[in-house]
Amino acid sequence: MLSVNLGPLSLPLAQLLLIGAFIIALIVGAITGRKEGVPIAGALSDIFLASMVAARIGFVIQYFEHYQENLWGIIDIRDGGFHVIAGLLGALALTAWKLWRHAKIRRPLSIAVASGLLTWGAISLLIGLMESSSRGIPEATFTLLDGTPVELTQVTDNKPMVVNLWASWCPPCIREMPVLEKAQQDNPDVTFVFVNQGEQPETINQFMSQHKLSLQNVLTDISASLGRTTGSQALPTTLFYDANGQQVNAHLGELSRASLAHNLSSFDTE
Repeated sequence: MLSVNLGPLSLPLAQLLLIGAFIIALIVGAITGRKEGVPIAGALSDIFLASMVAARIGFVIQYFEHYQENLWGIIDIRDGGFHVIAGLLGALALTAWKLWRHAKIRRPLSIAVASGLLTWGAISLLIGLMESSSRGIPEATFTLLDGTPVELTQVTDNKPMVVNLWASWCPPCIREMPVLEKAQQDNPDVTFVFVNQGEQPETINQFMSQHKLSLQNVLTDISASLGRTTGSQALPTTLFYDANGQQVNAHLGELSRASLAHNLSSFDTE
């Protein structure tokens, strides 16, 4: 499962887990802080914010070359570019500083931070283990723009594969298309597949002509079944499969050059 629907909203599962862990930390902090007679909600909020900023800075430093042509993209967090280790180090560093400076909050803050980290880590690990056995390439039949039926396994050509779920009415999909088009040209050793969700070939061809896109492996999924199969109800969604057909990464939302490079790096570990 990549996303969770909350009414009209579709939130990435990773973000939802992070928010949930923060709420757990706040609840535990409120309970332990009340016993000690000290509020720690402000300190927890500072730590959470510091972790997000540190995670973003760590990601930008690692992929700075991809931001040089668009420095404003550094603060555009819609690409989901965060470095987990840098975020954890940022959170732990500010936690240590606050524990050192404020003796009264040491016990409740330590318990609250530990509760949040354990909740996030344990649930993330559990979900990863549950999904690890069911992350192969979906066995479903789609059609090329000329109406020829085709399966994703027929398109891979024994290469790593990037599968992009998109639609012409989706603004983030439109914005990321040039990034994916350029990546398709620059990475001949990777198969890029564009699976349109719910639209007719005529609409797709008109869209590609309007935006002057030259894409290979454009498939139609009229019933939008791939999103349901892969557990993502939001667009755009991009899935990354290694040469053995196993999913090694997934990205929900718009891809920037940096976030795409980060996901493509998963293939380098094979």
